[in-house]
Amino acid sequence: MDSADTLETSRYTLPAIVLHWLLALALLGLFGMGLFMADLPISPLRLKLYNWHKWAGVTVLTLSLLRLAWRLTHRPPALPEALVQSMPVWQRVAHHATHHALYALFFIVPLVGWAYSSAAGFPIVVFGVLPLPDFVPADKALAELIKPWHEISAFAMMGLVLLHVAAAIQHQWLHKHPLIQRMLPTLK
Repeated sequence: MDSADTLETSRYTLPAIVLHWLLALALLGLFGMGLFMADLPISPLRLKLYNWHKWAGVTVLTLSLLRLAWRLTHRPPALPEALVQSMPVWQRVAHHATHHALYALFFIVPLVGWAYSSAAGFPIVVFGVLPLPDFVPADKALAELIKPWHEISAFAMMGLVLLHVAAAIQHQWLHKHPLIQRMLPTLK
């Protein structure tokens, strides 16, 4: 089997690829928006950005549910054998741990944000028309306890995203394993 056949048999499915890139773009946008809006003074712009941030967070939660459902029902392709053989044990452990932690954070970050918003007494009304139930009861003291965890978990997720990207680049260009193509749509 040549390398083109190996790559083709080890590609992700189109739904997995689409969900991967939609989630990646949403997470980067949300993180950037969160950094930008956090230091804004109270203003109509800040309130608008906070609402958009909440809507995008609900969208990320929905995409994460779809992605997890797809992942649980469609086995991902195995890593190329040449790559597995060349990876030290710690890298294989890091690979799996990073993916599991990312999946956990895909849910933790928006759920903690929702909990904070509910505890602070600010309901989430998706796109201004779909009110979500409070995740926790309104409680200012609870809100103060929850607030830093949204930021901490978001920074942890971004750190893992950067680690994921760095590992993919390292394997693609340094070790010449065509991993990135597995997650790109084909133009057939």
